[in-house]
Amino acid sequence: EVDFWIIPIIQGFVQIEELVVNYSESSDDDKSSPETPPQESTCIYDIHPTFLVALISRRSRHRAGMRYKRRGVDKNGNVANYVETEQLIHVHNHTLSFIQTRGSVPVFWSQVGYRYNPRPRLDKSENETVPCFRAHFEEQLKNYKKQVIINLVDQTGREKIIGDAYLKQVLLYNNANLTYVSFDFHEHW
Repeated sequence: EVDFWIIPIIQGFVQIEELVVNYSESSDDDKSSPETPPQESTCIYDIHPTFLVALISRRSRHRAGMRYKRRGVDKNGNVANYVETEQLIHVHNHTLSFIQTRGSVPVFWSQVGYRYNPRPRLDKSENETVPCFRAHFEEQLKNYKKQVIINLVDQTGREKIIGDAYLKQVLLYNNANLTYVSFDFHEHW
């Protein structure tokens, strides 16, 4: 009976833009050349196709918090600062969607202190992490069916302990619907 008073809101971002694309790379002189026969357009979209592009980011209310204050996973499988971003493209009466999610590494870890970039530490054992890691990815796979995990953690520096724990959990979970990729930004500077 109180649904009338509840206003659905999101913490996130929404932007919708209409884009007109001109595929023609030839100059006006080329178009009027005797070697190039005139081409008739059958549809206005063939001349300048119009795309409607929407970008929607939604931040989870579970484990939201400031960076360095909120890290890792909780006992329910929620990761800190989880965001789902969906890109929608509508063209020629077709709508395409691409979804990307991001969040903290789903193991129990934290960073203590107020200085810039404090050293990360693991807060629970590998065995204590397994059920929470599993809960996180079971929810992900329920929503998205398959996922490609891109681990952006520094693989050689102070974050190595987190990256190693993440890889270990992926290997223990051993699910064919997860693809794990490690991408170290520090190698590609």
